[in-house]
Amino acid sequence: MNPQPPTTDRIKEAERLARDARKMQDAAERERMIDKLRALAGPLKGRTIALLGLSFKPNTSDLRESPAIWLVERLLKEGARVRAYDPAAMAEAQTLFPPDRIAYGRDAYDAADGSDAVVLVTEWNQFRNLDLERLKGRMRQPNFLDCRNAYEHERMTALGFHYAGVGRGAPHGKAITS
Repeated sequence: MNPQPPTTDRIKEAERLARDARKMQDAAERERMIDKLRALAGPLKGRTIALLGLSFKPNTSDLRESPAIWLVERLLKEGARVRAYDPAAMAEAQTLFPPDRIAYGRDAYDAADGSDAVVLVTEWNQFRNLDLERLKGRMRQPNFLDCRNAYEHERMTALGFHYAGVGRGAPHGKAITS
């Protein structure tokens, strides 16, 4: 007995199930990001969180499907103050989040000014080459959540940061990872 080829309805249903599974996985990953941020900075209410990168990928101003959009909304809902910087997407971001909702920095260091944590969201090259001592000097607390694994745990902790990457094993059990 030969199996029948999939029908259009079966293919559409399989595609829908795959999309739903991706959405569930994305939601779980985003919740882990919030959990890591809380583990670094404590309760988010009243904290100032700096986001580096708002676009969904480097070298674009496109915010569609950017995790930063969800993250801004979530942080605001939890009572955090949000500061942000993106090399290309600032104008687009301000249409979604006017300056009366979040503060925008002139650069990464300005965004980090007075922050309780910095979250590296988008992997822009300029964020891979930050002057980390300068960045730390602008922060209220040296908490750094690296959602792009741009930095090495050992280097960050040697510089005095409380550091967490995403999806990495913890060297000597010190990093906060999923």
